[in-house]
Amino acid sequence: MTKHYILNLDPKAKYDWERCTLRDPITAEHPALAALVAQAVGGEAGSYLIAVKLEVSVLEKADVEQVKQVAAAIELPNRAPLPQLKELVA
Repeated sequence: MTKHYILNLDPKAKYDWERCTLRDPITAEHPALAALVAQAVGGEAGSYLIAVKLEVSVLEKADVEQVKQVAAAIELPNRAPLPQLKELVA
């Protein structure tokens, strides 16, 4: 099974969790690695002793500053405010 992800390493990031991130290139979601392994073993209930072989190939590299410039240039659409729910009276 071959999956593609974007690995972002930024040792100068403000927060620890931003220093090393792995994301799906299309959805930008963090991969659920446990779910991928479960899928690989068939998803059948039980406990498994598994071996995971991780092979990494760098397909393209961008500098941190270049990534920040691209992220700043992308305009995200404004979300319409959600209607406020009225308090329910019993």
